[in-house]
Amino acid sequence: MAEQIRRDLAEIVRDELKDPRMGFVSFTAVKLSRDLGNAVIYCSVIEQDKQAETLETLNRATGFLRSKLAARMRSRTVPVLKFINDDSVTRGAAMEDLIRKAIGEDESKSAEDTSDGNND
Repeated sequence: MAEQIRRDLAEIVRDELKDPRMGFVSFTAVKLSRDLGNAVIYCSVIEQDKQAETLETLNRATGFLRSKLAARMRSRTVPVLKFINDDSVTRGAAMEDLIRKAIGEDESKSAEDTSDGNND
């Protein structure tokens, strides 16, 4: 059900939520409570300068989004929605940069050791 909510929200936001304050948003995960009454939706906003405003807009539009979800879902209840930032994409990119930098430093040190003629 969480995956269905994620897909449906992506379509609704893309096609029906027309707000100029919205940045490009991707829904990365949905966590549902055991009773299916609450859903936390993790969002990744591409434009960092629009991140706070986009999350605020989504959280203000929860009534609209829930009504649109209700029309699509085959469930007696539609969970209460809460949108929060998912910075795992940003953190992953930062980690990738650090790894590339470390590999580059290792390769340059290895090349220096080889050119020095030090064959241990």
